Amino acid sequence: MEAVETIQANEVPQQETKWYVLRVVSGKERKVKEYLDKDIIRNGWQDIIKQIFLPMEKVYKVQNGKKVMREKNYFPGYVMMEVLDGKLNDDMVQHIS
Repeated sequence: MEAVETIQANEVPQQETKWYVLRVVSGKERKVKEYLDKDIIRNGWQDIIKQIFLPMEKVYKVQNGKKVMREKNYFPGYVMMEVLDGKLNDDMVQHIS
């Protein structure tokens, strides 16, 4: 009987990332996220800035006899950004802030 070895060909070592928190105007978090996503694509930072994150929860309420779903922000006034460790430069910081 032969022993069968399994090798994962697409196994890529994960790069270390850091999370940064941006303080924004409360209620404008989605708009800021949209602007940041567009800027990341426009400037070619997709490899450096991994994601812009808004933690939301779905809340269901009954209004006028109908079930209505709303999204509630866990941290109003804050947007989170995941960036590769050591790759955030001064130009990016200046552009984002």
